[in-house]
Amino acid sequence: MAAATTVSGLVAAGVLSGAGTAVADGTDGISQTQGGATATINGLKTYGEAVIHEDGGDQRVGAGLFEMSVDGGGTLQTYCVDLNTPTQRDALYQETPWSGTSLGGNKDAGRIRWILQNSYPQVNDLAALARRAGAGTLTEQDAAAGTQVAIWRYSDHAKVDAVDPQAERLADYLQKSARDLGEPQASLTLDPPAVSGRPGDLLGPVTVHTNAGTVTVSPPPDAATSGVRITDKTGKVITSAQNGTQLYFHVPEGASTGSGQLTVQASTTVPVGRAFASDSRSQSQILAGSSESTVSATATATWAAEGAIPAVSARKNCAKSGLDIFAANKGDKPFTFELMGVEHTIPAGASRTVTVPLQEDQAYDFTITGPHGFSHRFTGVLDCETRGAITTKSARVHNEPSPASVGGTTAPGTNLAATGGSVITPLIAGVAIGFVLIGGAVLVLLRKREQPGD
Repeated sequence: MAAATTVSGLVAAGVLSGAGTAVADGTDGISQTQGGATATINGLKTYGEAVIHEDGGDQRVGAGLFEMSVDGGGTLQTYCVDLNTPTQRDALYQETPWSGTSLGGNKDAGRIRWILQNSYPQVNDLAALARRAGAGTLTEQDAAAGTQVAIWRYSDHAKVDAVDPQAERLADYLQKSARDLGEPQASLTLDPPAVSGRPGDLLGPVTVHTNAGTVTVSPPPDAATSGVRITDKTGKVITSAQNGTQLYFHVPEGASTGSGQLTVQASTTVPVGRAFASDSRSQSQILAGSSESTVSATATATWAAEGAIPAVSARKNCAKSGLDIFAANKGDKPFTFELMGVEHTIPAGASRTVTVPLQEDQAYDFTITGPHGFSHRFTGVLDCETRGAITTKSARVHNEPSPASVGGTTAPGTNLAATGGSVITPLIAGVAIGFVLIGGAVLVLLRKREQPGD
């Protein structure tokens, strides 16, 4: 009993540490995210079954479409591109460039995008899809499972087959037919996400990149009192923008040292093939379908009359296994900051990119400080790789939904780690069985003690 309790405690600790959410905010409330859609994962909604072939045996998993609810309104459909990582329940995801996920270093990422554009749900004529694949008749569950299996063969380079023969034929067709495509445009971003300068000048430009027809532009919340306006290069106030529009912070001359933030927002469909990542170590996803959804992005400005005037932002760089810190200095004195014991100096009028090396799954928490009370904090977790499968030497491992839910909708409250390709589920199940056996033994002992004469 003592041994079983110790093991269960270790498992619980592992699950809890993997489910922690890191919030990427600056100490001044400035978000580290690059913009786009933010969504909460709801579950595996349309799926069949697949078998992962491992060195130590086979593992059975649910394979298909996840559903996400977009903050501000909208629904996304996604497939997993991180087979052996658990999906954390209600994890928060952010639209992310491929470079911030395992797709950035995957030479087959473009083939995954081709699969998404040429299969379910983008192709919802299942009869036509079945004819092209030679799959006979496809249900939605077959189509979702076959598509996911084909994606896993490229995202994780896994040995995996669909259980249903029709789904397997679709997976084979998609894998063999896939062609390389480029990364899709972001739904909405601002570049750069941080600028700086002197009061009286136009700070920027900040360029809008979006697939939406138009976006609304909101000035800093304290614009009425600070006098900061969002304008074009001529000084004309802007309240709406389009792809390619350049925005500027117009800071009144004589304004005291400070900072401000502009926000752009739109309603649009997120492009198929956009990656979604979570700082809660929940498996990475790739977009397969989108309703009209709310997307947003922010940019910050810092101003001062003299001295160093820094602008700092960050982005994960999976190709270099680290976090890129972009630092610019529009002031008249050097800007010096320290990261991981190394001092960096940005001369007046210059900009630099500093890459902070990180280990896979390493949580980071950096605060960069500067003159005039400048402080910006970056926190998160580097998640750039797909995990190697856990092998079992003594038994075949199966990870599957209950027979009543196979090919249907997950039951409310289902832990997604049990249906989205988790490799910890067999371990958790084993511990649970151990608890059941222990509980039964305790009941037997108690009943013996209650018998007369004992």
